[in-house]
Amino acid sequence: MTGVNGSLRDTDRRLVVVTGASAGIGLAAAVELARRGDQVVLVGRDPSRLRTAADEVRESSGERPAVFRADFAVLDDVRQLAEQLRAAYDRIDVLANNAGAIVLAPVTTVDGFELSVQANHLAPFLLTNLLADRVRRMVVTASGAHRSGVLDPDDLNASLRRYRPLTAYGTSKQANILFTAEAARRWPQIGSYCFHPGVVRTRFGNESRLVAVGMRLLPLRSPGKGAQTLVWLASQDRSRLRDGGYYFDCRPRRPLRKAADPQLAARLWTASAAAVGLPA
Repeated sequence: MTGVNGSLRDTDRRLVVVTGASAGIGLAAAVELARRGDQVVLVGRDPSRLRTAADEVRESSGERPAVFRADFAVLDDVRQLAEQLRAAYDRIDVLANNAGAIVLAPVTTVDGFELSVQANHLAPFLLTNLLADRVRRMVVTASGAHRSGVLDPDDLNASLRRYRPLTAYGTSKQANILFTAEAARRWPQIGSYCFHPGVVRTRFGNESRLVAVGMRLLPLRSPGKGAQTLVWLASQDRSRLRDGGYYFDCRPRRPLRKAADPQLAARLWTASAAAVGLPA
């Protein structure tokens, strides 16, 4: 994992770290935030795509952003990323936990977890915990797909049995919403929010012909439209937002009950901390 241009932040500007920033919603959000004057930091898995994304941000804002490579399928990458960000920046005004994946076949990571739940939940959970003393605001890209979630904190690998991609993905998105709400309870000093971006026209799911065909039958949004609520949540005065809230189209929404259960959220936190080797 490598970091480039990770100098100390300009104290007159906000610093925004965006994961999953090499394409899609993450890149669109980074471009818009940089255009508005924020200092953005891009995190992604593919070095070539990260360089291309950094060029796009520079073209829109006049400044090339710092980039850090990390693969969220490897928790040691996440730990190293946190160390690098801590070394480079004394304060992170916004951490946008946007990286995510839909996994089309059952995959177990090197850390022993189903890939969807690790990349979409455990990795950002770990990253945020390791940076929590420096983060002022957290925005998590969740999804209305949480309706298909069947989360069991006692068995985070349950989806590996009779694997269904959309169920595994929905479970990880259910976890995103529960994590956000529990973070707001545990870290009142951090403004914590999550959102549904809508169905966005990106590379997401392109490896599956079935998913790609299905998405063409839905009303798709541009990445810029999908990123709109992320940018809004990153920029609004905290007094106008609901801590731990779930948003869609810049308005608060109620997630399904299974993503709004405080006892389930607390159980998930304890299980996630144990999974990644953190104290509960």
